[in-house]
Amino acid sequence: MGVRFQLISPLPRYLALAGPTASGKTAAALAIAQAWPVEIISVDSALVYRGMDIGTAKPSAAELAAVPHHLINIRDPLQAYSAAEFVADARQLMADITARGKLPLLVGGTMLYFKALRDGLDDMPRADPAVREAIALEAAQKGWPALHAELAQMDPDSAARLAPA
Repeated sequence: MGVRFQLISPLPRYLALAGPTASGKTAAALAIAQAWPVEIISVDSALVYRGMDIGTAKPSAAELAAVPHHLINIRDPLQAYSAAEFVADARQLMADITARGKLPLLVGGTMLYFKALRDGLDDMPRADPAVREAIALEAAQKGWPALHAELAQMDPDSAARLAPA
């Protein structure tokens, strides 16, 4: 199995500010915005979700109003948002912001998103809801330990990494 690299178009110029939750990224980004013509692109896997305000250090309404922010409160918590979707959204936003004569300022702590944007992603098949439903039905009938035992026969390495439940 070889490593596959995805050829992607170069990114426009941008600034990046990365760090853990509640480390001061928002304050730093707002300070940068006072000195530079920027728009902020959130690089945070929790901030995309509406209503997920506790424990995420989501910027306040005043902070959001001070400078344009993107990719915050764009999904319902029941909707998935993948790294691939982030890359597509961020690339489009970066192009749009650059076209407006501003500098994209990427701010967040989801390092997978930063890596995916910089390095690209391998093509992965989409999840098939019908397959997931069939597996859930089989698990309801046989139990997860029985399905884990079947997996162990077919793919011992994967079974060893996964708990039977």
